[in-house]
Amino acid sequence: MNRIIKYIVLLACVIGMSSCVKQKLEVEYTNQENKIDSYISKAKKDTMTVTYNGGSTRLTIKQGSGEPLEKNGAVSFYYAGYVFNGSITDANLFGTNHKETAEKAKWDLTDADYSIYETDLSDARLLEGIKNGLKGVRAGEECEILFTGKYGFGNSAFGIIPANSALAFKIWVVGVSND
Repeated sequence: MNRIIKYIVLLACVIGMSSCVKQKLEVEYTNQENKIDSYISKAKKDTMTVTYNGGSTRLTIKQGSGEPLEKNGAVSFYYAGYVFNGSITDANLFGTNHKETAEKAKWDLTDADYSIYETDLSDARLLEGIKNGLKGVRAGEECEILFTGKYGFGNSAFGIIPANSALAFKIWVVGVSND
């Protein structure tokens, strides 16, 4: 009987700790959302638009033209990815295929391949935050897509990106196809 009570107490402790971790993570994601909202409100000018979609926030800096990217469409673009801590700075850059961004940040790539990234929104390798942020972009558009760690790598660290990190991507859309 004592063993059963010990296991019940142990199980209750594990459940309680798990609940606390989950609550702490939700608070962190809320703080990240607040930082994103603050950044957007400070950065937004009259010529810019803000789009919210599935946990992602897109700040369109330069409007594109043509058809908007749909759910299963294909897109080609240049990008610069940042760990977002309330601002987008060269110090937070973790990856880019945009030559000017790399040069400005004095960022030396092992393999400096600045080719256009091409994908479609059905690609399972795309982060949910990127997929949601890209929906509706148009060729020629320049934007920033921001999202919490919940829509990024979640509980997993990825390279130099810490687990549960909010992310920001500067995107220069080259082409969109919904065929």
